[in-house]
Amino acid sequence: MKQSKINFTVALDDDNIPEKITWEATEKGTDHPEETKSISISLWDHQQQNTMRIDLWTKEMPVDEMKRFYIDCLGGLAQSVQNSTGDEFMSKQMNDLCEKLVEHVKKENQG
Repeated sequence: MKQSKINFTVALDDDNIPEKITWEATEKGTDHPEETKSISISLWDHQQQNTMRIDLWTKEMPVDEMKRFYIDCLGGLAQSVQNSTGDEFMSKQMNDLCEKLVEHVKKENQG
């Protein structure tokens, strides 16, 4: 059986705040870790019937980029719902929310 690994390394400051996040994956195609400013990982615990989440971002990540990151995550989830379950209604509702949030962020940045 083929295996694939994804590794995250988080460098913390003295107050345990992420200063640098790097990631690497066996299927990524490069031999060196790449830096990112944010990660969001969700795991489904089928025994507890709930989601476990890890959300981390570096202190240098701007708030507007963080908002765009979460809008992109929601849009990706909408596509995953469509692909995995075929539930067009749920996918459309999530995409509609993304559109509203994009408009919100645009207005916020104009003000």
